[in-house]
Amino acid sequence: MNIQRAGSQPSAKGPADWFTGTVRIDPLYAVEAPSTMAGNTVTFEPGARTAWHTHPLGQTLIITSGRGLVQRADGPVETVLPGDVVRFAPGEKHWHGASAETALTHIAIQESLGGKAVDWMEHVSDEQYSR
Repeated sequence: MNIQRAGSQPSAKGPADWFTGTVRIDPLYAVEAPSTMAGNTVTFEPGARTAWHTHPLGQTLIITSGRGLVQRADGPVETVLPGDVVRFAPGEKHWHGASAETALTHIAIQESLGGKAVDWMEHVSDEQYSR
């Protein structure tokens, strides 16, 4: 058994290459072989969001507070609320973040394939975000 104590890992600012706006990443647990799964709590200030990205083995988001937006490529922008669970399929291009007026916190869970958990792409434009 391994207990990862809350606050035992430092928070990190979401890198500008991957995010628009103010984002805080709080690690929950890192990959620990033989598992390839990791989890983070991610908090987005109003208007903040990820860049477009994919995950080789998919991603699950558990919305814990606030009001957020999610979108897969060629799909509509969808509103998400606390208690919602969003699953992105392997290789599905998508983004997620806070609404323009309200912060969002979610737990993000993803697996690595060959040591890689995410492929980052272009930033979500203001036009794409405001649809």
